[in-house]
Parts: sequence; C-alpha cells; structure tokens
Amino acid sequence: MKDYPDKMSPEQARVFCDDVLNIVAQIPRGRVTTYGHIAALAGWPSHSRMVGRTLRYTPGAEQLPCHRVVNKEGRTAPGWSLHRPLLEAEGVLFKPNGHVDMNRHLWVPIMPD
Repeated sequence: MKDYPDKMSPEQARVFCDDVLNIVAQIPRGRVTTYGHIAALAGWPSHSRMVGRTLRYTPGAEQLPCHRVVNKEGRTAPGWSLHRPLLEAEGVLFKPNGHVDMNRHLWVPIMPD
C-alpha cells in the first residue's frame, strides 16, 4: 500500500469516505468522472486510489452509481465485468480501444472555493 505523505487521521478518513459517497451519488446518468476528480473534490487530490477502496469496501456503496467512476484514461475497473454494460445502458460511448469517450461523457463537477 502506498505510504501517503499526507496521512489522514481517523476523523479525516471518515469525512473523506462520506464526501466520496456524496460526490458519487451526484454523478449524472450517462456521464462519468474519475477517481482523481473525486479525490480532489474531497480535498485530498493525491488519494485517488483511496477513492476506489472506499467504493469497493464501504457497505452500501453498491447502491450508488459507482459504475460512473473510471480512471483518468476512461478505463473501466479490471475484474468488474458489469462495468462497461452498465455504462453502455446509460448511453455512454466507448472508443475502439475500450475506453470511455471522455470528451463526450466526462462530468467535471465545479470545485468548491
């Protein structure tokens, strides 16, 4: 596991988790965002991997549109065979290389001041 120079306290980790889940809940149908965008919005821009862990291991996260989160290149999660079909069912288009067409579907929420 990566040793983050800016480690979170348990309280910060709880707030981060809540923020991640709240942000994911807001991703519009037919759009995607990245782990990095979510981490930045949550105030921890170097913690994109922790976004993925939060979505994978937090009870109840499966009720959120987690399928709308991809990596910065538009790649879907390895080992999750439903990721692409769920996005395609919402009208998300993929390029020939199998990545989401980020130019068409990227949702970049407004960063708080």
